[in-house]
Amino acid sequence: MKYVGIHTQQANNNFKSLLLLILFPCILLGMVYLFLVILNYLSVSDPYYGQVTGVNWDYVNYEMMHILPWVVGIVGAWFAIAYFTNTEMIRRATGARPLERRENPRVYNIVENLTMSCGMPMPKINVIDDPQLNAFASGIDNNSYTVTVTTGICNRLNDEELAGVIAHELTHIRNRDTRLLIVSIIFVGIMSTIMTLAVRMMWNTFVFGGDRRRSSNNNKNGGVSIIVVMLVAFVLAAIGYVFTLLTRFAISRKREYMADAGGAELTGNPLALASALRKISGDPGLGDTDREDVAQLFIIRPPEFKSSFTSMVSNLFSTHPSTESRIAYLEQF
Repeated sequence: MKYVGIHTQQANNNFKSLLLLILFPCILLGMVYLFLVILNYLSVSDPYYGQVTGVNWDYVNYEMMHILPWVVGIVGAWFAIAYFTNTEMIRRATGARPLERRENPRVYNIVENLTMSCGMPMPKINVIDDPQLNAFASGIDNNSYTVTVTTGICNRLNDEELAGVIAHELTHIRNRDTRLLIVSIIFVGIMSTIMTLAVRMMWNTFVFGGDRRRSSNNNKNGGVSIIVVMLVAFVLAAIGYVFTLLTRFAISRKREYMADAGGAELTGNPLALASALRKISGDPGLGDTDREDVAQLFIIRPPEFKSSFTSMVSNLFSTHPSTESRIAYLEQF
């Protein structure tokens, strides 16, 4: 694999984060505009012109201009809240808690020594009371950067292996990988919520609107129109969700290889990190975490996220290479 310096990687990730910030609103606004076009073509949302042939572009543009501030305002506020509360969101999703120095001086000493050796600020340290093995880094700036480990990984790895894992996570922070992942998680979460709402609205229309639709011809026509609206909303939301999954292409699988290389370089012991990955792969996961988006952060993606059909589709855009290839890469150092 071609070597990429840390400053180049930081610049690449900062550019990709900016690109996602620009791309996502374009995707969302494009979906809204297409939704209005389809509804207008079906004569569902045009009370002034009634039944028309084709699309009344003036009316569509008029509606878009009125909807635009609401879409931008709501999604912008949603993104801002999620962006600045991501640390708390991840902590709640994983059940993490702050790790006190007196509780585990071993972990603190490892983190402190590694950060001093590479000249980076000391991140926060969280622990998850879970016998399984996993670790991850999170945060968007020096005030929120956090390294989280499970009690299982602390108890079952020796000092050299644990140092390799922590060095891997510190490299993610140094490379700005965590910021890029947080942006991706928020965008996919927003689109997933929109799709879920569309499905629920469609379901409620079918379940609770059936009797009313059958009461008269007018009501029947109105009910059919509502069903069409819900179907269109669902299809567009699904398309939008696929597009947001494509943003994971911005999160190259090389990110993990680079973090492995950075961890090996930081500790000077690539075989210790390879041994740690081998142990973690035998029992990865977090018992109380069932969110696919948060699982992107883990050093090894738990196997429970690989069973369902949606997860298999998601694997096409997986942000993690296979553990075997990562171990083989480290053993070549």
